[in-house]
Parts: sequence; structure tokens; C-alpha cells
Amino acid sequence: QVQLVESGGGLVQAGGSLRLSCAASERTFSSYIMAWFRQAPGKEREFVATISPNWSRRGTYYADSVKGRFTISRDNAKNTVYLQMNSLKPEDTAVYNCAAVPYSITKYVYTSVSDYSYWGQGTQVTVSS
Repeated sequence: QVQLVESGGGLVQAGGSLRLSCAASERTFSSYIMAWFRQAPGKEREFVATISPNWSRRGTYYADSVKGRFTISRDNAKNTVYLQMNSLKPEDTAVYNCAAVPYSITKYVYTSVSDYSYWGQGTQVTVSS
């Protein structure tokens, strides 16, 4: 099955930046909708950002909590999706997971855990105050 491996997590100070990477084994990566979710201790996994294939008009979509601070992007040649996180806050502390699903037009944006078929194991992001 599709394998996703996240990296780039770590400990940063509030206001700092971090860039997460998600490498996919899938050869048809360019045709997948990709996303980032996160889960803080004691909380449910929540949507962070998603990005559609380059040929799709859907583009990118972000959770309100990260708009203006996070940027999702993809490099199809490297089968990798990124999450650039700026102006980090302590509340951003969580395990971040990469997710993927084959492109479809069943709805405009995919923001639910159930929308995705494949998941990485996660990378820890800790923001100190």
C-alpha cells in the first residue's frame, strides 16, 4: 500500500518556524490529494491543510487556526508534500500526520479524517512558550 513518512518535527520556540516533509512511496503521487492533520495530547485529530493535484482548480485549503501562518506545498518530482509552519504557537504542539487519497470530485475539499485512505506515522512538533 501507499507508504507515507513524515520528518522535520522538533522543538521550537514560540514565534519560530519549522518545515515538515512527507515522502510518499506511491508512483502516482501527483494524482493524489494530500493533507496534514494534527493531534494534541488528549484531543481528537484535527485538520490542518490540504493540497490538490497541480492540474486541479481546488488548490489549497487551511484550517482557520493556521491560516496566514502555515503553507502546504508539493514537489511531485520528489513525491513529497511540505508544511511550512511560521509564527508557531504553543497550541500548535501536536503530532502531525500526513495523509493521502486518490483524487476525485465527490466534493470540493477534503477536511475530514475519513476522507483519507493513507496515513503516515506522524512527527512530533513541540512549541515552547
